[in-house]
Amino acid sequence: MSIDERLDDYIAAHSSPEGDYLYRLYRATNIEILNPHMASGHVQGRLLKLLVKMIRPKNILEIGTYTGYSAICMAEGLDDDGRLYTFEVDDELEDFTRRWIEGSPVAEKIVFTIGSALERVPQMGVKFDLAFIDGNKREYIAYYEMALEHLNEGGWILADNTLWDGHVIDPTYKDAQTNGVRAFNDYVRADERVEEVILPLRDGLTIIRKKI
Repeated sequence: MSIDERLDDYIAAHSSPEGDYLYRLYRATNIEILNPHMASGHVQGRLLKLLVKMIRPKNILEIGTYTGYSAICMAEGLDDDGRLYTFEVDDELEDFTRRWIEGSPVAEKIVFTIGSALERVPQMGVKFDLAFIDGNKREYIAYYEMALEHLNEGGWILADNTLWDGHVIDPTYKDAQTNGVRAFNDYVRADERVEEVILPLRDGLTIIRKKI
């Protein structure tokens, strides 16, 4: 076992447990769904919950539900009157994801929609205090601009996978997904409407604050 793997185990062992329901969801994702590494997982899930508790948003926007792990984690951190609106474009995931969301202890806080957030959110008339972007990497800038438009001043955006397995610093990777992440990182860094920092957690998590 490498030192990185041992450190990952140490970090997980010294972070709050994810709980039985999320453990079973993560296991089912790994058994039944393609690309299970796309689920947030234990440590990032605990961070998402704590960030929600710190920020105390009334409304959260999530772009990219996948199997619902991150949605449930964030909903765990919401106050009783908080709501999380999560959008997934892959309708093949709907049966699996809806079952796990609706069976969760925080189901009443989650509004799960199959469809494009880029199309649906502008029609909702809802302002958000926090957005979590974890969709198609080629569309990250479009997601970001849409989320920013519907975000309250002083609101927050979390963008996942912004280190893209290290490919962002390797010029031999020129695929559309890698280029999308690179373009997004450069775009946010140059945006004077926000302040931001990239955390080297798992595949990279960028924390962005909309200036007042």
